[in-house]
Amino acid sequence: MTDIVLCGALGKMGRVLGSIISQRSDCRVIAGIDKADGDACFPIVHSPSQLTQRPDVIIDFSHPSSLDGLLDYCRANGTALVAATTGYSDEDIARIKAASSQIGVFFTWNMSLGINLLVTLAKKATQILGGQFDIEIVEKHHNQKLDAPSGTALMLANAINEELDQSCTYVYDRHSVRQKRSSNEIGIHSIRGGTIVGEHDIIFAGRDEVITLSHQAASKEVFAVGAVNAAVFLASKPAGLYDMNDLMCTEQTGNQ
Repeated sequence: MTDIVLCGALGKMGRVLGSIISQRSDCRVIAGIDKADGDACFPIVHSPSQLTQRPDVIIDFSHPSSLDGLLDYCRANGTALVAATTGYSDEDIARIKAASSQIGVFFTWNMSLGINLLVTLAKKATQILGGQFDIEIVEKHHNQKLDAPSGTALMLANAINEELDQSCTYVYDRHSVRQKRSSNEIGIHSIRGGTIVGEHDIIFAGRDEVITLSHQAASKEVFAVGAVNAAVFLASKPAGLYDMNDLMCTEQTGNQ
């Protein structure tokens, strides 16, 4: 049984996570962390230091400002961390990677299995089409999302750029660019509106043909399910930095 604490427990994702975990037999929520007050079927505290029971894993779907306190607690108590919040800065990511030398950390820009498959497909397409096709990424999210572009869009761009030996620069939208598109760039465009959960398109535009790879999330549950799977996976792992590729490889091995 994996004991889990939810950071951001009273938020939308926290509620979804709690519901999903309650239906599983291999893990349970022993407490939640949230700056707000509210009702839940488990104890709620305002900071990690107030936890009265040590969890195996903390899943964080709150805000980047919570990171330092969570890392301090996890290092001091040998607790693993699933870092699932969006909007991390480069400095935040550096701290996450540094902490992985002492604790297990699961970090990916997107917890959806489908998105991580999209990354694999994008890399394969780039191996075949790169240098001959222009590459543009379009991401769409709800009107409450704070960061742009999305972390997932950057994850996709980074995966593509890695296949191109880091030769591309990123151009965000084009309203201030008064020149022809260069061949060594990846365009990244953000759309915000309504209740769009998350949509990502990778467009490979060549001469007289266009190939588009797409992923659409119909609900937040796809991210929550991935985060819970990551927590159960991480609970049995030694210190280190893990991502969805590690989880998918484990599942493939287990299914053979």
